[in-house]
Order: sequence, then structure tokens, then C-alpha cells
Amino acid sequence: AKMQKYLLYNSVEPKELPTLRELSTVEICKVWSGMSRHIYRQLLQKRAVEIGVGTFAVVLAHTSVAEGKVLPVERPTFILSKPLKMFYNLESDETKIPEETPVVQPDFEAIAANTHFRHEIVEQCVQETLLCFAGALRDNKEVEFSFR
Repeated sequence: AKMQKYLLYNSVEPKELPTLRELSTVEICKVWSGMSRHIYRQLLQKRAVEIGVGTFAVVLAHTSVAEGKVLPVERPTFILSKPLKMFYNLESDETKIPEETPVVQPDFEAIAANTHFRHEIVEQCVQETLLCFAGALRDNKEVEFSFR
């Protein structure tokens, strides 16, 4: 049911969202860099992290090397959720998360402890940013979401 809130009939502006309105850009970036470190640590432990609009996971990809040889490599990937893809009529490759990979939710308490924000702030900041992201998908806008 958490997914539903990202299926928007109208787009959302950051200034309409209570937490994003209160935080500076620098603070929002701090929250997301805490989030990205958290996701990275989970991926290193062979867990996938579901964030409402999709899931970060390490998947097996094949890459071509010299003399036409193909090497399997593990690649961190973001997999957009199916309902979101259908709702916004988006196309992307069908990527499967390996069956043995446990899927976890972000631990907002842990992220908050590492970023020195209250955990409600971290959680709302992340959810509101994702609402803006969903709104951009809805309006077919270019979205750049950079994660280290």
C-alpha cells in the first residue's frame, strides 16, 4: 500500500511539501547522502533496499571483454516498481532481483543517527523527494538522481 502514494494524478512541487519546504537544499542533500551510504552498506551485505518507487539491488550482468569473451559482473541497479512503470507508462528492461536476496526497507533510525536529523525528518524528506520524483515521471520531465 506504501506504493500507492507515488501514483500521482497531479504533479507535486517541493514548496507544497511540508518537510522539503522547511529544509535547505544542503540539508536535503545531507539526508540523501546518508540514505545513499545506508543503501550502499545494505548492497555490500547482499540485501536489496525497497524505497517505495523501486528497489536498489545487486544483479548479475554480463559484460563483453577482449576477444568476444563475456564476463558475469555484479552490478548495483535501481529497479523501478512495476505498478509505477505501468501507471506512468514507462519502459525499462525487465530486471529480476536474485531470489536469494533479502529485500529490506530503509532503516530511517540508523540513517538519522548518522546524519544528526530526527528520524521523522529523514523519513519525510525521503518520501517527499520521491513524491517530487514521481511527479517528474508523471510530467515526463528529465530527472537526474545522482548517487555516489
